[in-house]
Amino acid sequence: MRRQRLILWTLIVALVGAATAPAACAQAADWKQIKIPPLPAFHPQQPKRVVLANGMVIFLQEDHELPLIDGVARIRGGSRSEPASKTGMLDLYGEVWRTGGTKTQTGDQLDDYLEIRAAKVETDGNADSTTISLSCLKADFDDVFKVFTDVLKEPEFREDKLDLAKHEADDSISRRNDEVGEIARRESTKLAYGADNPYAREPEYATVAAVTRQDLLDWHHAHVAPNNIILGIVGDFDSAAMEAKLREAFGSWEKGPAVEPAQIEFTPAKPGYYLVTKSDVNQSNIRMVELGTRRDNPDYYAVQVFDEALSGGFASRLMVNIRTIKGLAYSVGGGVGTAFDHPGILRLAMGTKSESTVEAIQALYEQIDDLSKKPITDEESKRAKDAVLNSFVFNFDSPDKILRERMAYEFYGYPADFLERFQAGVEKITTADVARVAAKYVHKDRFAVLVVGNPSGFDKPLSSLGPVTNVDITIPPPPGEEQQPAAAKPSASNPEGKALAAKLAAALGGEAKLQSIKSIASTY
Repeated sequence: MRRQRLILWTLIVALVGAATAPAACAQAADWKQIKIPPLPAFHPQQPKRVVLANGMVIFLQEDHELPLIDGVARIRGGSRSEPASKTGMLDLYGEVWRTGGTKTQTGDQLDDYLEIRAAKVETDGNADSTTISLSCLKADFDDVFKVFTDVLKEPEFREDKLDLAKHEADDSISRRNDEVGEIARRESTKLAYGADNPYAREPEYATVAAVTRQDLLDWHHAHVAPNNIILGIVGDFDSAAMEAKLREAFGSWEKGPAVEPAQIEFTPAKPGYYLVTKSDVNQSNIRMVELGTRRDNPDYYAVQVFDEALSGGFASRLMVNIRTIKGLAYSVGGGVGTAFDHPGILRLAMGTKSESTVEAIQALYEQIDDLSKKPITDEESKRAKDAVLNSFVFNFDSPDKILRERMAYEFYGYPADFLERFQAGVEKITTADVARVAAKYVHKDRFAVLVVGNPSGFDKPLSSLGPVTNVDITIPPPPGEEQQPAAAKPSASNPEGKALAAKLAAALGGEAKLQSIKSIASTY
């Protein structure tokens, strides 16, 4: 962290000075006496904001360090607005938008065109928006920008690429239960938000199969319009010249229907214990969840400091007490999650060996109880504030990071100076503020506790803590296919197999000769 580096550098300077300065110069008797200057005020380079007559918002951020230009258009509307019966549609849209090409060129032809220029035009989708981005050398911008605008305005969503994307989606569905960490993330999100919540829904074979090319075209026509787009460009260009180019490209584009804000209900699961049985693992993934809060909450700054004190590093409470002292986990952490326009998830997470599952849950409970019995101290609070502030600047240490953050504030309706407010907001937080948000948001009796693991190896039955609800993660079969029972294993070798094995042994010199073999070597 910056503070530690500053301390180290000050010590080095002090040591060098001790060797070269006159003996009369006073030296600090203890490194703790070295005065560390306060952090300078944070005033990042702000992008130029332009609003076209059709409602498109444009941000221009000059960066002349390298002869590169990057851009991204963020379009309102994402998977949280897709029909539940077609969950996964926006994932397909985000992929086929680019691979499906345009009316004049296939996606494969675009690949070749961009590859020889070492450039990229990519599309993607997430919960609340879809994006199209570009990256290229300054000299190739005009050529690449033409591809960018063609894909933005005239996508073709070719059927063969949609079929390929569906096969890839099906493959992903078939493997979604392979990783216990992914299972824990997915199922704990359902517990926090509700299984039918758009932020928690998962694609199934049936919902993917239900998506048609016409669905993608309809979505595009309903959402991709200038008044629903925020465009950001960063790189080696002159802002006035770039503004003129963008006005020429998009200024005559007609407005479309405004995208209505999503109306989403959050229905967290009842507090209690939830178990996903994975008999092929020897560790347990534990998640304790409930609803978090939003970034526009006045408590946001205090929450950031609290989260850091609780689990921000090796000196945090959870790491010291559960990892270092108790030795129950290699990794443990969590905090009060925040999001821009909906509640985040308050999540405590850890992994432990099966034999310490219940002990680990109780250890987490003990830490929660200690938040009131042994509140965060002044020293912990100060260390957490230093960590948050010293790492903050590195999160926004380049023009492109500043641009993306500024675009996010525009997208969600946050104040333009929200980033600059962060440093002052955190600096004002007191130890009492940290204790207040801990008491306000962290409640042991409200947690839905999920365990993904092998209950036969637990130190105690999970039911020793309370009633347990078993969570079924069986993947529904594709439409029209009945789930086939697993083939029964043969109880013994069949006669035909024995006869074949005997014939093979005889061809190799007999059973006695085979049993005399001590090692085998092979060459290639």
